[in-house]
Amino acid sequence: MQFRDLQKQYEVLKPQIDAAVQKVCARANYISGQEVRQLEQQLADYVGVKHCITCANGTDALTLALMAWGIGPGDAVLVPDFTFFASGETVAYEGATPLFVDVDEGTFNLDPDKLEQKILEVKAQGRYTLRAVVAVDLFGLPADYPRIEAICKKHGLLLLEDGAQGFGGTVNGRRVGSFGDIATTSFFPAKPLGCYGDGGAIFTNNDEWADLIRSYAVHGKGAMKYDNVRLGVNSRLDTLQAAILLVKLEAFRNSELDAVEQVSRWYDQALAGCGFALPHRPEGFTSSWAQYTLRLPAGTDRDALQAKLKEQGIPTMVYYPKPMHLQKAFAGTDSARADCPVTERLCETVLSLPMHPYLTRDAVEQIAGKLR
Repeated sequence: MQFRDLQKQYEVLKPQIDAAVQKVCARANYISGQEVRQLEQQLADYVGVKHCITCANGTDALTLALMAWGIGPGDAVLVPDFTFFASGETVAYEGATPLFVDVDEGTFNLDPDKLEQKILEVKAQGRYTLRAVVAVDLFGLPADYPRIEAICKKHGLLLLEDGAQGFGGTVNGRRVGSFGDIATTSFFPAKPLGCYGDGGAIFTNNDEWADLIRSYAVHGKGAMKYDNVRLGVNSRLDTLQAAILLVKLEAFRNSELDAVEQVSRWYDQALAGCGFALPHRPEGFTSSWAQYTLRLPAGTDRDALQAKLKEQGIPTMVYYPKPMHLQKAFAGTDSARADCPVTERLCETVLSLPMHPYLTRDAVEQIAGKLR
């Protein structure tokens, strides 16, 4: 059994993917080929924004957004404490300070009440220029953007949506990638929409930021690539990955999102009443189910449970075992000073089960039975 069965997905999409790859190889236009432009247009249309700029990976997508905003030394950015390292790492790499905020125990996402408390606290201290908030769509579920956007607007802060895990999710019909001032996603293979390597994208309705990001992504280019008007980076999605993503995007829209929603319902039914805290489903929100993550009862020996499941051929994962503010990379900095009891509790109790569009009901029943 695979945690996320990319082999099965390839088997299903093999004719279309092979044809798309062969077309790129026949033209030998491997960098910035026509498939890249096609993909950017289709992604922008799907999300519902003016601009989509693809790049080399999801981490670069976050970095390029921060670069466009000129975030750097002396600035602070608020980041959820329960997330992948890149959400805070990119802020620190630009010379700014990530300050961590606790999350909601049910959704795993940034808690709007604690966000506003942290904003007031940081402003009162006056040590940093508070510039932005990063909201993460963890495990496929969008953050509470109706409230978070209002809070950011009230306090004059930029909002960056980290949609690496949430692509395909919606809030009241509005898609992940369209929230905040800039949004980003990742095409890492295990993500809801993944390529066969690394890849990422940035979404915005702001023309100036879009132009800046396109420049920064290609060595700070101006009118052409040998006209370098600013210091940039080298971060491009290659044509082969774009061709693969065009095929996968069609399957993602037409069948895979519905399939993972069905799998999540099977899990809910099979695990109901067993003592696990199952994923929360806020009204008006849909998830793309990057992970199916439950919370184990207090006192459960998670390591022993994982070992037992592994003996039965069932892979599981822990996302994430350590809060951001306790990561060694932030030791001794203001980033390490955070009061996030919910995150600390989640890090001790969460467990993610196999989840992908090609998981069968029989497999779900087998997993649930062994887990019980």
